[in-house]
Order: sequence, then structure tokens, then C-alpha cells
Amino acid sequence: MNGIVIGVIVAIAALIVLTAAVKIVQQYELGVVFRLGRFAGTRKPGIRLIIPFIDRMNKIDIRVITVDVPSQEVITKDNVTASVNAVVFLRVMNAERAVIEVFDFRKTTFQMAQTTLRSVLGQHDLDELLAERDKLNEKIRSIIDEATDPWGVKVTAVEIKDVQLAENLKRSMAAQAEAERARRGKVIHADGEYQAARRLVDAAEMMSHQPMALQLRYLQTLSDISEENSSTVVFPLPVDLLTPFIDKAKVDKQRE
Repeated sequence: MNGIVIGVIVAIAALIVLTAAVKIVQQYELGVVFRLGRFAGTRKPGIRLIIPFIDRMNKIDIRVITVDVPSQEVITKDNVTASVNAVVFLRVMNAERAVIEVFDFRKTTFQMAQTTLRSVLGQHDLDELLAERDKLNEKIRSIIDEATDPWGVKVTAVEIKDVQLAENLKRSMAAQAEAERARRGKVIHADGEYQAARRLVDAAEMMSHQPMALQLRYLQTLSDISEENSSTVVFPLPVDLLTPFIDKAKVDKQRE
């Protein structure tokens, strides 16, 4: 009986030791091993053995990690208040430093992203925030990546997701945009009138040197009128044909 009890105890102890000694590292992980508190190497994916109760393994996910930065109140360079949120994409490049150099690289990167977002956007105008988002994304990414590089963490991208403005500011911007569209419409219309006037001047100058061109234009006008369903026919008569009659009428009036 005592032998059976001892055997059961030994089996349970062996199972506990085996469970503590065998570790499975997933394909998307790296295992950082500490032996009696000191770094003892990094274990690759697969079944790995460690010394029970002496070694301790920390598993680090090496996939791309998304850190969501909630809306931050930002005051732009031109004193406009806006709520901006963003997302940060990062990846662990050195598992050893990600464990040793920083307590929690995700939380630390999150705090870094918050402060950097407010700092960078506060140095730019609202127009830049709305129109040059790619440029600001790259600037924020570069700053955060430089700070996280000693931790073995690579910031691959930063994206500003949304910019919320006050309702009165939205109305002012809408009125400004409408006025700008009206201004452009007037400029385009005036430019069209100017070009048309220039073309008419060129045509008049050309016809003044070629009288037959004017006659051909008269004939073309008659042809255009004849194609329309209209009972009215307009026949352009050159004023030069009436000049002799006008002169004769003036002479007769002077004689009277």
C-alpha cells in the first residue's frame, strides 16, 4: 500500500516537473528565458525545454500590434480646438530588449503616441491638419519610432483616423467653401467672356482685310436660318448699298 502511494506521489511530481519543463512557443511568438533572474537566451517557435523552477519564460508576440489612441483635445497653431484620434501599428523586432528595457511596451507606446499626437498637431494649422494628413502621419511615426527603438519595437505606421470640429466652426468652414466656389465660378465666367471677346476682335480684324469673308458669313447665316422651322427670314443687307440713296436724300433736303 505504501508503495502505491509513493508511486502516485512520484508520478504526480514527475507530471508537475514535466509540465513546468515543457513549453510550447507559437509560430508568432518568441520565448525570452530568464535563469535565476538573468537573461538566458531567446527560444524560437516549437516545443522547448527549460529547467523547472529555475528558468522563467516570457512569451512575446512578434505580430503587428494595433494600438488605438482615443480622441485627444488638440489646440492647433491657429488656436482652433479639435478632437483627433489615431491608430498606431507596431511590431517587436527584438524580444530581449522588449522585455528587459521597458516594463510594458504596449502601454508605454500608447502613452508616447498620446503625447506626440498633441505635440505635433499643436505645431500646425487646421488647414494643414485637414489637407496634409499623410505628412503629419509620417512625422508622428518618425518621432514615436525613434523613442521606441531602444526597446526593440518598430513603429511601422501611424494613421490619423478622424478629426472632429465644433459645429459653429463647421458652419463657418462651409460658408467659406461656398464663397470660394462662387468666386471661382465668377472668375471662370469672366475669363470665358474675355476669351470670347478676344476671338470676336480677331474675327472682325480678319474680316476687315477680306470683305468677301463677310459676304460668306452672311450666306452661312442664311443657310442656318433656312434649316430651322421658322417662317421669319432675315436677309442681311450691307449698309454700303444704301449709302448713295442716303447721300441723295441729304442733297435734296439741302436744296429745299
